[in-house]
Amino acid sequence: MSATPGSLPLYAQVEAELEADIESGRLSRGSQLPPEDALVQRFGVSRPTVRQAIQRLVQRGLVEIRRGKGTFVGPSKLTQPLTALTGFVEDMIAAGRAPSARLVDKAIVAATEAVAKHLALPKGARVARIRRVRLADGGPVSFDETYLPLPLGEKIMSDDLEAEPIFGLLEGKYGVPLTEAEYGLEAIAAPARIAAAIGVPEGSPIFLVERTSFSTKRKPVDYEKLYYRGDQVRFVTTLSRQARQR
Repeated sequence: MSATPGSLPLYAQVEAELEADIESGRLSRGSQLPPEDALVQRFGVSRPTVRQAIQRLVQRGLVEIRRGKGTFVGPSKLTQPLTALTGFVEDMIAAGRAPSARLVDKAIVAATEAVAKHLALPKGARVARIRRVRLADGGPVSFDETYLPLPLGEKIMSDDLEAEPIFGLLEGKYGVPLTEAEYGLEAIAAPARIAAAIGVPEGSPIFLVERTSFSTKRKPVDYEKLYYRGDQVRFVTTLSRQARQR
């Protein structure tokens, strides 16, 4: 393997070859990559070149380094359908993953203009804010920032938020049915605070989902900003063709 004018750098060529091995199944999900010496011999490049290629794959979430064990191909992306109103726990169970959560903090705060708009409250109204890292099979998938109006939010904050999903608490414990939600989805560069929480480099591509959930009579009861790792999740939906105006 050699670089020629106009070709990719050597580390990028090694990265592309290994990515092709993963995508084709030659390196299966969860399998261990060959030792560094073997990769140096295979590609005919230096150790620093192999290490740079591996590091780029790590940053993209395609492989993971396990201390004392080696480098392994990461799990396949979670497929998140946008066809029904479901919570994180329901989504992970449907995907065959084990969901869990780590509570970052919970507090009563003044609603910003955006939060107040989504919850149909005056700006500055007191609301409950809950921030958690959501995990699948022990690995971070998203950072969730949830806002609820008082006094409902105060009730939710008294529960074990690392064990109980908020949707389950709303519907099961507090008798608040969830009927529909509005979604906004965009790709953003991970801010430092979010990147640190979900274990990606600052500036990595992530998804930001803004979701407002409604109860009966379209009363807003839950506004969330959900920051999903772009290397862990893909969103899918089904679209119907509308009749054309003649």
